[in-house]
Amino acid sequence: MTNIKEQEKSPKKETFMQGVITLIFSQVLIKLLGLIYTLYLTNREGFGDKGNGIVAAGYQIYAMLLTISSIGVPNAISKIVSERIAVGDYKGAHRIFKIAFATFSVIGLIGSLMLFFGAHLISNYWLQIPEAEMTLVALSPAIFFVAISSVMRGYFNARQNIKATARSQSIEQVFKTSLTIILVEIIAIISNVSTQWMAGGATLATTLATFAGFGYLYLFYRTRQSEIAAEIKSTVNYKYERVKTIIIRILTVSIPIALTAIMSSLNKNIDSFTVVRSLKQFMSEDMALSQYGILGGKVDMLTSLPLSINVAFATALVPAISAAKAKKDNETITQKTSFSLLISMLIGLPCTIGMCVFAGPILSLLFPNASSGAVILQISALTIIFTILDQTINGALQGYGKLMVPAVALRMSEY
Repeated sequence: MTNIKEQEKSPKKETFMQGVITLIFSQVLIKLLGLIYTLYLTNREGFGDKGNGIVAAGYQIYAMLLTISSIGVPNAISKIVSERIAVGDYKGAHRIFKIAFATFSVIGLIGSLMLFFGAHLISNYWLQIPEAEMTLVALSPAIFFVAISSVMRGYFNARQNIKATARSQSIEQVFKTSLTIILVEIIAIISNVSTQWMAGGATLATTLATFAGFGYLYLFYRTRQSEIAAEIKSTVNYKYERVKTIIIRILTVSIPIALTAIMSSLNKNIDSFTVVRSLKQFMSEDMALSQYGILGGKVDMLTSLPLSINVAFATALVPAISAAKAKKDNETITQKTSFSLLISMLIGLPCTIGMCVFAGPILSLLFPNASSGAVILQISALTIIFTILDQTINGALQGYGKLMVPAVALRMSEY
């Protein structure tokens, strides 16, 4: 009787569209908050495009290690766990989650230590931007927290608790925005407006925010323990797998997904290695760093806004299609994929046209103290529609099990 009552009281699972709408609202809030602190930093005296250049250079190295340690993990866990849940194997699904959590705790810790101890080498010899060392050190603990948070988000997505992912990301961004402003202002006073130290403070805010996001996910998991325990007791079709086999399965799924993100991250890192180094031959180092700051700060932030909204479809498609495939429900797969592609077009096309036509006014409105970069924004905006469609198609392919197709397609596009 107790188990029945617990199941009756447990919250209903979210539908596909409820999950998508939740993520879209979350991503809009995240980007609005991100716009606030980007506007603040870019227009802040002593920070500007130079500070954005320092942060962007350090952040791209962090993003590459983050990609290796955790990108692809939410979708991989979501896919594998949703397949088990679809056939009633809740015990096997939870066991996969626990093994994945332990595995990526180790991987995330290794990534954090690599960035912490390699910060001097990377900033001085790879990037040739010594000011970025402090940003790399400040970002290093974030890799660990993001890695374990990614596993939890994948598990909740598979359980159709997408609101947990959305809320944790929103909380993380709220902390990041508020702490960025607070820490930069405090450090500006202490350091007599040192751009290098303020950039370090801005990235430290990112690390503290990732801890806050993980904290919410952990508390959410604790509140769902009785519900999860009841589901485990009702398990049917339990399929035992050795720990080694599960780890190999997780890596087999996550690595192809991560390859796509790794290649994109490598492109960004090539920019961080070459742009400033090349421009220094034709202009001063400060001016070269400012030009890179336009690309890595303002332009990337604006062009990523529609992409972050559309990522809701890619995220929700993976568990939805995986579950439908496990049930051999081809009609659901077709309907959800077609609908997602249509909405992606409606998001991407207006954004591409708008940023191409109004690049100058947009930058002047948002960054009155640093409004240069209209041509760079126009060129970058041309990629929005194609990247958005790519996001959605990748989510559908990953959910269907065609994991290598997105990575191969991206690799071919490099030539």
